[in-house]
Amino acid sequence: MEIIINGQSREFSEPLSVQQLLSALFPDKAKGIAVAVNQSIIPKSTWDLHALQPHDRVMLITATQGG
Repeated sequence: MEIIINGQSREFSEPLSVQQLLSALFPDKAKGIAVAVNQSIIPKSTWDLHALQPHDRVMLITATQGG
């Protein structure tokens, strides 16, 4: 299954939820991440329920510190 993540195509062998995708990409428990799928924000409370579809466009935005 192909998913577009921040403009980069990635292949996955099985369907994933948003939570499963984040666990695969950030095995050390990512914090400060916002997720949009096909330009719609996905609330963190529904990451485990939101199933990704082939060719979905996922935008991951991470908070950074600085000033």
